[in-house]
Amino acid sequence: MLKAANSPLYQKFRNQYPLFVYEDFGVKLTPEGVYFNFEFKLGEEYTFRPSAFIPANRHFKADNSANFTGLLNNIAFNIGMIELISYWKTACPPTILVKPAALAPEQIKWWKELYFNGMGEFFYVNSIEVTPDSFVEIIAGGSDHFRSLPVELSDDILVPIGGGKDSIVTLELLRRSGKSVTPLIMNPRGATVKTAETAGFAMDQVVTIQRNLDPLILKLNDAGFLNGHTPFSAMLAFYTLATALITGYRYIALSNESSANEATIPGTGINHQYSKSFEFEAAFRDYYSRYISPDFNYFSFLRPLSELQIARIFSSLNEYHAIFRSCNAGSKTDTWCGKCAKCMFAAIIISPFAGLKQTNRMIGSEMFNDPEMRGVFDELCGIAENKPFECVGTIDEVNIALQMLLRDIPENERPLLLRHFEEAKGEKSIPADLRKLNPNHFVEAPFIQLLKEALQ
Repeated sequence: MLKAANSPLYQKFRNQYPLFVYEDFGVKLTPEGVYFNFEFKLGEEYTFRPSAFIPANRHFKADNSANFTGLLNNIAFNIGMIELISYWKTACPPTILVKPAALAPEQIKWWKELYFNGMGEFFYVNSIEVTPDSFVEIIAGGSDHFRSLPVELSDDILVPIGGGKDSIVTLELLRRSGKSVTPLIMNPRGATVKTAETAGFAMDQVVTIQRNLDPLILKLNDAGFLNGHTPFSAMLAFYTLATALITGYRYIALSNESSANEATIPGTGINHQYSKSFEFEAAFRDYYSRYISPDFNYFSFLRPLSELQIARIFSSLNEYHAIFRSCNAGSKTDTWCGKCAKCMFAAIIISPFAGLKQTNRMIGSEMFNDPEMRGVFDELCGIAENKPFECVGTIDEVNIALQMLLRDIPENERPLLLRHFEEAKGEKSIPADLRKLNPNHFVEAPFIQLLKEALQ
């Protein structure tokens, strides 16, 4: 992987475009649904106008009260604050001017920390050396002060669905418990739709968000402007608040596990999954409680679990094995590419519980017998220096899963990469306790009980 160094291209763009402006936002509640519009400007040359739409359905409980309107506008403004980073990154201007509203100094500090930590991978891969203080200045030029407001909410639960094993486990455990659950899908596609349908939900029972990037961003990418990873899950977090307000739901149950806390680059704070980490979850809960409303409950249902524990639970959910997808490269075609770190990790973490043959059928490839995957395999299990920049488990979890396979598969039947692992690391005892819960979480006691029961 690349190592960060001073980037002439970064400095060139910062000099050429010293100012990025959050010009305006709009939110409109109609019988068809809720429309969001944003306007950002890069210098005098480029204007970005992304948008989003949440179609109305049976779950909508929107009203015209002052608190509801105030909260919807507040959340929409904050969605703009996270959306802007996708456009700011094209040139990384040293100043962001926020025109629509005022921000307290503590809010500016919060946003700078999110941008810096959430863009760690972007800075690293683009060879950009920055500090938390120097990379950007945020100036709030608006006069309106949004304030935290109370809101009456039910105990129903929104569950964002991504089509992978994690959100399937969350949805299925909560659904089977008899709790009132509604799937939430951003930009529905094959695996997300099939997950909801397999769980027994028709699409008119699912809340959807249609998010649209401004196509100008793609033109700038082609023209050589800066590009890279942004904290998608932080953006999703603010949209889930909007959806919770519109539906009147208190709980937003994410599916981020304890494994997301591990740095991608050892010894640094650079984490591809920063906005899935416990650190972000805690910061986000504090932010919306102070500046939006304390009545929402955004939490990760799977935070007490490791990827190994989730894979163990998932392996028993046979009805989902043919439809789940954890491959970003194949997401548009609803397939597994069989050549990426996500595919390799899924094969490693599920195989000890579902068996190698069944896992191969799920993914459609014999991942462990593909010599082209050796480099990715080495990154996942710690033979290589760094982990892949993907949403994958910890190095320890990968090693435990591989040791479990060494234990279970006879020596003469071990596939190529498992033999390679044995030669590099040897066969060792397995120190895994698959019933122990990580104590760092915001999961309430009734939900914890569901996890304990699932692990029995």
